[in-house]
Amino acid sequence: MTKEEWRVSIRSAAERVGTYRQEFDSVIDTLADILEQRDRAYQDFIDSGAETVITKISDRGAENIGKNPRLQIWSDLNTQALAFWRDLGLTPAGLKRIDEAAIKNEKKESALEKALKNLGGQELGNGKKIRNGD
Repeated sequence: MTKEEWRVSIRSAAERVGTYRQEFDSVIDTLADILEQRDRAYQDFIDSGAETVITKISDRGAENIGKNPRLQIWSDLNTQALAFWRDLGLTPAGLKRIDEAAIKNEKKESALEKALKNLGGQELGNGKKIRNGD
């Protein structure tokens, strides 16, 4: 996919899970760029024969087996993309972390509000209670 297609797809996914914010557009653009590069690297790996290991000849003429650099580039780009997916809440762990952070940021009741609530009484329009007769 192209960078623009990835950008639309990522934004749509973030909107579906409720994590999209306009402030994240630059992060989404960066992720889209990484994914476009990753797709190109994968296609290059396939076009070159899709060999996962290759034989390298050292300076001294020794043959060494190693991971195909094309596969390594694809893997590195995948790892980078995963970090961005997670930060945008588009993995199960990332979404859980964002949801837990949102819960922690909810306003907590003050000690005074708790004490008044425990005393009972009449509820005000703002959700707080006062004792009857006050």
